[in-house]
Formats: sequence, structure tokens, C-alpha cells
Amino acid sequence: MRIGRWAGVVASTLALAASNLLPAGPAEANSGQNAGIRSITPITTVYTYGQKVSAVAVEYGENVNSKELDTSTFSVQDTLYNFRFNPIEDLPKLTDRKVTRTYTNEAATIRADHRSVPGRYVIVELDPEQNAGWTVITSKCPTFLCTVKVNPDLPTQVVQRKNVYGQPRLGIGRGPLLAKGSPNTSRKVTEKAVNLLVDEFRYGSYLSNGMVLPYHYHLPKNYDPAKTYPLMVVLPGHGMGWDGDNLTVQLAADIPATAWLRQKWTGTTQDVIVLAPQHQRVGGAAEADLLVKLLDQFLKDFAVDRRRVYATTVSYGSQLLWNAFAKRSDLFAGGLVTGGFAVNAEQAAAIAAAEIPIWVTHGVQDHLLNINLARTTRTLLRDAYIARGKTPEQIENLVHYTEYEDAAFSLPDYHAAYGPTYEDASILTWLLSQSKPQT
Repeated sequence: MRIGRWAGVVASTLALAASNLLPAGPAEANSGQNAGIRSITPITTVYTYGQKVSAVAVEYGENVNSKELDTSTFSVQDTLYNFRFNPIEDLPKLTDRKVTRTYTNEAATIRADHRSVPGRYVIVELDPEQNAGWTVITSKCPTFLCTVKVNPDLPTQVVQRKNVYGQPRLGIGRGPLLAKGSPNTSRKVTEKAVNLLVDEFRYGSYLSNGMVLPYHYHLPKNYDPAKTYPLMVVLPGHGMGWDGDNLTVQLAADIPATAWLRQKWTGTTQDVIVLAPQHQRVGGAAEADLLVKLLDQFLKDFAVDRRRVYATTVSYGSQLLWNAFAKRSDLFAGGLVTGGFAVNAEQAAAIAAAEIPIWVTHGVQDHLLNINLARTTRTLLRDAYIARGKTPEQIENLVHYTEYEDAAFSLPDYHAAYGPTYEDASILTWLLSQSKPQT
């Protein structure tokens, strides 16, 4: 009788636990010192038109029961502000972000498989297509164009709408209550952002004749100095130039720096070294002189394949490219110019003499740099090759040209020709396929 009675009690207990109706005992109660949210960390990703908050990591005192989470456990609000379209006064204006996934992790970062593993962090992923959560803001306006920077004080807010539980002690029940749902309480982020890929870049600066050139660079994960790697030099737009207060913005404001580290963008698995200088907008010739000096030093310090050094530009950066290619045509194997200024006849002649392949892209309705600048570049480069006796077929292989109508832009900034350019992996693959002749 005694055995039967205990068997019945155990069976009833298991049934209650399975239905989550079991009253909380000492092991299931709120764990006191582990109660509540410990920290909130924003996680950012660089998309085509710049960096935005792509997730938040909410930390608790112990491992979280992932089975009790869903996409309605948390809500997130973030800014509507976008420096390309909005005045800075719009920065505090928040909107609801769409939550796409919720799972647990052992660190404050996104998992590639988006699946739960034991951990005290809840990762709340957000819709990447939503026009919200941008991190780049206006910095300074010393000239007719403002510079921009990464916002050090993100306005992202999180609401825990439902209870969050820890892992069940004996594998039954919900586990201890770690934090009670507070649907009317918004919490600001408490930690510095985890900036995916951007945080992997290293900082350096080059000094010559009283001029300093800040830069960031990224080496392959398994960098081996006994090997050689192609080098991509990324020359940013005017607003991403160094203003004394905006380091790393040339990596975050748009896609060209980080794209070369992702197979999704390049269409290839090959490792690439990325070098992203941050010019000070003092003029193309002076900046190009400093750039090529930096490159000479960089090629000595790192395992670069000297037959595969490339440059890619955004807007103002084209002036550096044209000057650098003309000044030191021996350095470069190819170039990609997006939404840029026109080459001049002297520069075109030097580029043609070195037979450096160029791809030029431009928005037809570019409101800052007229499409005629790109058309002039195409004409001058072709004329320079004709003068050297090149056939039309040879010229087509050396001068590539693409114009984009408005429909090609996934965000309506028609000056940002890098958008549709970089969303076409074949163009990036083309650039990486160029190589200087063996000497």
C-alpha cells in the first residue's frame, strides 16, 4: 500500500509539472540575487546603406529557459532617424521594431544558425529590411557638407513583455522566475554596442610631412604571413572623412568596407585584406600623395599580393583614386568608382598607359554629382585607349560602365550608387579577378 501511495503521488507530481501547473517550490522560486535584467547590449550589422541595430542581447543572472520564449516576449523601439533624409532633431523619434527571432546564447552576439544554446543571454533579432535603427548620425558641419559619425549613445529601448524563466532544476516545470514581465517599462541599453565585423578592424595612423592619415584595416581570420592576400583599399565619401571625432564611421556608414569580408557580397570565399583610410578632405592631390606612401608602408608590413591591389570608392573618394592611379599606376590592378567625380585627361592617359581596368557606376538621377561626370570619365578613358591603338574589344575589357535608374536603388538615395553596385556580386567578383601581369 505504501509503495502504491507514493507511486500515485509521483505520478500526480509529474503530471502537474508537465502541464506547468506545479506550484513553485524553493528550487523554482525567484532566485533573488539572480533576479531581473542584468544588462542590455545592442548588436549592429552593416547593411547596404549603413549600420543599424540588428539585435539586442538581454542578459539575466543565469541560463534562460529558451522554451518559454517567443517573438512576443520582448518588444524593441528604435529611432526613425536616417542622416541621409532626416534632420538630427528626429533622432529621439522612436518606432516599434519588428522582432524576427528570439533565442538564447552564451554571449551577447548573434548566432549564425539563429538557434538556442544554453546561455544567460536572450538574443532578440530585428527585421533588417525595416527603415529604422540606423546608428550613423550627423557629426560636424565645418563646410558645405557635414561629416557623420557613429552615435555613441544609441536610443534603442527594450520592453520585456512576458515573464522570463531559468532552466528547470530537475528538468521539469518552467524553472525559476528570472524577471517578471513589465509591458509598461522601457529600458535603455546599458552596454557598448557589439558591432559585427566593424569591431574586428584594427586602427592605425600614418604620419608624413605633418599630415596624419587615420585608417582601419582587417586581416583574414587565419592570416598567415607566409601567404599573400589581395588588398582592397576602400576610399570613403566626403562625410566619412576624419573630423577629429568620428573614427570607424568609414566602416559603418555604408557597405563597401565590410562587404569584402562576406561571401554573400563578393561571391567568393577567398580571403581579402581590407584597408580603409579616413582622409581629411584637404584635396585630392595631397591626399593621394599620403595614400600611396601609406600603401608602400602597408605592403612592407603585411603579406599583400602586389599583383592584386585594388581600390574602390564612394563619391569624394574617387578624387583620391584618380590621383593615386595616375601618380603610382604600378601599385594598382583595378578600380571600382561609384557615384564619383570625373577623371581628367592627364589622369586618363596615365591609367590607359598602365592598362588598369576600371568599372564606373553612377545613378542617372544623382542629385549631388551629375551623371555627366561619369559619362565624361567613360569618354576620356575610352579616348585615352583609342589614342594608344586599342581595339573596341580591348577597350570594353578595360573600361566597364553602368548607369542606374531610380528603381535600382533599394533606398532612395540616388547619389549612393554603391548601393546597386555592391548588391550585384558579379561586379565585386570582377574586381577581385583582375591581376597585374607577372613580371
